[in-house]
Amino acid sequence: MIQEKQSLSDRLYGALLRLFPFDFRSDFGDQMEQTFRDQRTEIESRKGRTGLLRLWWDTLVGIFTTAPSEHISMLGQDIRYALRMMRKNMGYTTIALLVLALGIGANTAIVSVISAVLLRPLPYQNDGQLMVLHQTAKKSGVEEVAFSVPEINDYRQQNGSFSSLVEYHNMRFTLFSKDSATRVQAGVVSPEFFGMFGVKPILGRDFVAADDQHGAPAVLLLSYEYWMQHAAGDPNIVGKTFKMNDRVHTVIGVLPQVPQYPDENDVYMPTSACPFRGSAAMIANRDGHMMSLFGRLKPDVTPEHSRADLGLIATRLEHDHPDAYGKGLGFTATSGLLRDELTHRARTTLLVLLAAAGCVLLIACANVANLTLARMSARERELTVRAALGAGKGRLLRQLVTESFILGLLAAGLGVLFASQSLKLLAEFAGRLTSRAREIQVDGTMLVFALGMAILTSVVFGSISALYSREEIASGLRDGTTQTTAGRRRNRARGVLVVCQIAFSFVLLIGAGLMLRSFSKLQRVDAGFLSNDRVLAANIDLNWSKYNKDEERRDFMNRLLTKVRSQPGVLSAAISSSYPLDPDNVGGSMFNRRFVVEGHPLREGEAPPTTAMRSITPDYFKTLGIRLVSGRIFADSDNEKVPQVVMINQTLARHYWGGDDPVGQRISFTKGDKWAKVIGVVGDVKEYGPERPAGDEMYVPAAQTPAPGAIVVRTNREAMSLANQVRRAIVEVDPETAIPVVETMEQARHDATQSPRVMTDLLGIFAALALVIAAAGIGGMLALAVNQRWHEIGIRMALGAKPGDVLGIILRQGMGLVLGGLLFGLVSALVLTRMMKTLLFEVEPTDPMTFVGVSLVLAVSALIACYVPARKALRVDPLIALRRE
Repeated sequence: MIQEKQSLSDRLYGALLRLFPFDFRSDFGDQMEQTFRDQRTEIESRKGRTGLLRLWWDTLVGIFTTAPSEHISMLGQDIRYALRMMRKNMGYTTIALLVLALGIGANTAIVSVISAVLLRPLPYQNDGQLMVLHQTAKKSGVEEVAFSVPEINDYRQQNGSFSSLVEYHNMRFTLFSKDSATRVQAGVVSPEFFGMFGVKPILGRDFVAADDQHGAPAVLLLSYEYWMQHAAGDPNIVGKTFKMNDRVHTVIGVLPQVPQYPDENDVYMPTSACPFRGSAAMIANRDGHMMSLFGRLKPDVTPEHSRADLGLIATRLEHDHPDAYGKGLGFTATSGLLRDELTHRARTTLLVLLAAAGCVLLIACANVANLTLARMSARERELTVRAALGAGKGRLLRQLVTESFILGLLAAGLGVLFASQSLKLLAEFAGRLTSRAREIQVDGTMLVFALGMAILTSVVFGSISALYSREEIASGLRDGTTQTTAGRRRNRARGVLVVCQIAFSFVLLIGAGLMLRSFSKLQRVDAGFLSNDRVLAANIDLNWSKYNKDEERRDFMNRLLTKVRSQPGVLSAAISSSYPLDPDNVGGSMFNRRFVVEGHPLREGEAPPTTAMRSITPDYFKTLGIRLVSGRIFADSDNEKVPQVVMINQTLARHYWGGDDPVGQRISFTKGDKWAKVIGVVGDVKEYGPERPAGDEMYVPAAQTPAPGAIVVRTNREAMSLANQVRRAIVEVDPETAIPVVETMEQARHDATQSPRVMTDLLGIFAALALVIAAAGIGGMLALAVNQRWHEIGIRMALGAKPGDVLGIILRQGMGLVLGGLLFGLVSALVLTRMMKTLLFEVEPTDPMTFVGVSLVLAVSALIACYVPARKALRVDPLIALRRE
């Protein structure tokens, strides 16, 4: 029994000693075990069980106190040695650090964007209950139908799924204070809008139901940003007044600094204060589709149930109001989660960028692993000697992992610096796709991800060298040569890593090539108008409370055109309700009207079709270079005193008249009560972007339907040089008119293609990095192979091998790996590029030209990378090579 107790104590003490570092146990372990055994025997005989318990307590305290300090001391030695080795090999350290930093930085930046945009909950209470409601009329080609006031009331009264429904739209108005006038973006909302989102003002109060009553005093809520920028954060802002739309508005509160959805606004007003939404005509008009509708689900209702509920209400509306919802429209209603609605346009793009950044990281890791394996060939003798002097495998592994971990931490720090500098560019890019882009910032997510990447890349990839060297270190010492089995295994591993680099580079180059082909096709699209720097366009936001009558708007247009046309350098000018690629219109928000065509009666239950409509002055087509296909353009005589006339585009003519000439035919916007004569057909115009097909479109003379919203000016010089004169002319005609946008049509087209341009640039940068890293990887591997085969090459040349034979051996070795990488990359690209389909314009994800071109580029680059070390092999002197071995 005594022997069993001693054996158990020995085993327990031995287990405790394992808390010390391996080297410490190797040096002192046996001595400590013997000392403890002697102490235990002596104390047990003198002091019995009490003494043994005291001995065990002192031993445990001593071990748990001493072991951590020994580990820290050993770690300090490893770190100091690692830093010495990194300084000794500055070339390896610099290249590995930069390559890893680029890979980690790219991924850290993209992951930060994805975390903020796609993964993080909305900063609102119970965001999973917040829904966006939609109406669609797909059979008529209309994907999104805004809500009218009667429809909003119907959904509020008839639904059983939502605890609250709130409306929203925004407009631009001029806000007058005692000292200045500011053009503001005003959100027009239901009084319970912010309460539904769980947002409370930081100053003052929220809207209440009384604020939305007809005739109630006009009140405003200021956004935090507007309060800080235009009121200097005045804590006494509540109660101050501004004039807007010829009414005095009182500030009742300031909103907190939270993201505003769906748009960033300067101020908010209740619906009754909006001169458009609050008018009696709009309140009664079921066809006045202008508002968006948001809702919060009841606690026990699912999104699927709410969609079914809304579909039933839409069917009921279609039955109760056949004049407004014809059966031919395919009218229905549905809903989607707000957080999904805000990010659906960005999701695919960001995931593609994440995949691209991931490929760069994998290529970087493979490259650094390759460099590390190459470095291990030079360090094999050092490690073999250390092992012979008593260093265990675990000790060597820890040393190598420590070196890799330090390198990984340094790369992560540099990567975070790269990521933080690129985050602004990515946020601007994401801002074109989602309003959540303002949540993108340097935060803990970025730091945690970078640290995780440092640990992963350093431990998993950096310690590959240790895993490949520890098995046969002793054989290297015994054989006295570097050509050991472990060395051959490392060479095979390096070959596999090169194949992976080529494959991932191929995938990235295919992605960049597809985007480049797509963007090239997009740039060559004929937009149907002059998109050069000789045409200037400017938005005009009137103070509509001053222009309630058609006569007032006509007078404004006439005075403005007279003043602008008198400016030096102006060839022609026109006023319109909007212009092609107008930033306020690029989402497809042109004014739509229902119409009927004479001689094309509607079937029973069929609703009239809709068309986009633009109000223009006669020189509009001349100024923008839109070609006349048939008939004539508007003249000054097409005014309010003559019968109504219209012009149509080719698409509408083709849809309703086929190959016949529509000039002289008639169209009605009042179901046949009044008719407008078609006087001309013009070419199709890409109104919403070069990637979107032209839809049906009509033009009406501004003299008959005055709706000034923009002015376009054609010049004989660079148009932006006249921007100040145009601004001044507008202000001289009406100082209260805001000019939010002034741009050339060239800039408008550039902005319309900004998202695919940035996407192409980003993928191109990733692909270029991948190509350089992969080429460096294969070149470095072959350089080492030439160095290792120096003796063999010398023998071959001594036996009469020609330079071409030696060159062929090296090139075959390298290009064989390239071919393997191309085949693996081809299969991967055929699978992965399918997710890019929605990002491409007139290019298939399997575009043969792109695949062939990328294969050639990568093969030629790899051949050049292989040729450099192969040329070195030709300079081998057989005598020197034989003596060297």
